[in-house]
Amino acid sequence: MQVALTGTPGTGKSAVAIQLQKKGYTIVRLHELAIQNGCIDGIDKKRNSQIIDMEKLHKYIKKNFTTNELVFFEGHVAHLLKTMEKVIILRCHPKELKRRLMKKKWNTQKIQENINAETIDVILCEAVELHPKKNIFEIDTTNINIEEVAASIVKISKKNFQPTKTYNIGLIDWSEEILKGFQA
Repeated sequence: MQVALTGTPGTGKSAVAIQLQKKGYTIVRLHELAIQNGCIDGIDKKRNSQIIDMEKLHKYIKKNFTTNELVFFEGHVAHLLKTMEKVIILRCHPKELKRRLMKKKWNTQKIQENINAETIDVILCEAVELHPKKNIFEIDTTNINIEEVAASIVKISKKNFQPTKTYNIGLIDWSEEILKGFQA
């Protein structure tokens, strides 16, 4: 089963992937996979980042990952792959996300762009366009450590990714943060 482990940068994807890997799960880091297999389509100069050719990456994954083994595909674009059978979105309150991205020494514009994306549910909206809602799960990483996030994912996988009240989509809502930006 192919599972997207996605979320806005700073929500904990890479750290959680390391924990899952330590527990014996197979992790594929999408950015590395894209680079290694010629799925980079240029550079976004404004954001100083590589552009992944999602269609080419999709075809590569479809051709090369055909087993029934549980594989987590980690990356902030993982939910955009049609091959993903399940999607786990890591979420983080915008204030904490800002703190995390500042700690990584990201520039102000890139931090604000990612805070805005998290606030208005960009990744969730994109995931819902491509995947059935019952196959999408959200985990709030704001106030729990990486081990707890990994344990939540293990729990979801051991229950065969059945819909659950705890991790259903729509329970996390940061929209009130938008209004705070307009207050004097």
